[in-house]
Amino acid sequence: MDAEAVLEQALGLGDEGRWPEMAQLLAEAVRADAEADPYLLCWWGVAERELGNESAAYDAFKRCLAAEPVDPQLLALAGSGLAAFHDPDAESALRAAALTAPDSAFTRLQYGAFLAREGMYREAIEHLEAAHRIEPEDPASLSELGIAHALHKDFKAASGALERTLELAPDDSWTRVLLGLVYSELGDDEQAAETLMQAADERPDDGEAQVLAALAAAAVGWDEAALGVLARAEYAHEPPDPDAIAEAEEALEEGADAAADLLLDTYGPAALHDRLIQPL
Repeated sequence: MDAEAVLEQALGLGDEGRWPEMAQLLAEAVRADAEADPYLLCWWGVAERELGNESAAYDAFKRCLAAEPVDPQLLALAGSGLAAFHDPDAESALRAAALTAPDSAFTRLQYGAFLAREGMYREAIEHLEAAHRIEPEDPASLSELGIAHALHKDFKAASGALERTLELAPDDSWTRVLLGLVYSELGDDEQAAETLMQAADERPDDGEAQVLAALAAAAVGWDEAALGVLARAEYAHEPPDPDAIAEAEEALEEGADAAADLLLDTYGPAALHDRLIQPL
């Protein structure tokens, strides 16, 4: 089977979420060819990343770029893959992709997202706004624009972009957590509580989201709701640090001011920053 046929079959498996089969198919094709096709290498990296096999994913993305591809889409995909590992080769690949395909929302999005996480906010926002102009119905560019503004501490602009993201993608519970934390930074306590409580309901396996929602709810006097959502935290598939639950329980016992202080001064900013810097 030639590379094009393998890639077509692999992408079909990926569309169905059959990542183990996709990874195996591409791994076998790559091992059978000493000069492996960069497209196969890149998508092998994507499949391994989806499976949590970071070492294999990193190796595949590195080998892809070592083959010196010129396709901007491929450069952007491999570059973003390397960016998750803080590899210095990521920047040049993403920059080349954006410069050679400035009318591609994907290349501008990937480069803008990278720049935001590197602290180059003005340039990031330029690329992300361009991506949004090119594909205005794509929620990803708006979400990343909100992330860039939030990293730059422009929470008002961040809230606007994240609100528009949820208008386009109302099931995006990850973005809803970010928006709730941004509302908290803006001092809009009731909106923060409403948003974080909804996000906690949508993300029952996210223990940290349960703790954040509990603190936000307690801060506005929703004591019963706060106790209920906090009780779910330790049973979440991804439970928070036990100390976080203990501190939240103590704050809820002390009252609204203690809960608000713990959210605003400790857990809210830390959770927001950690989530903002997650790779695209």
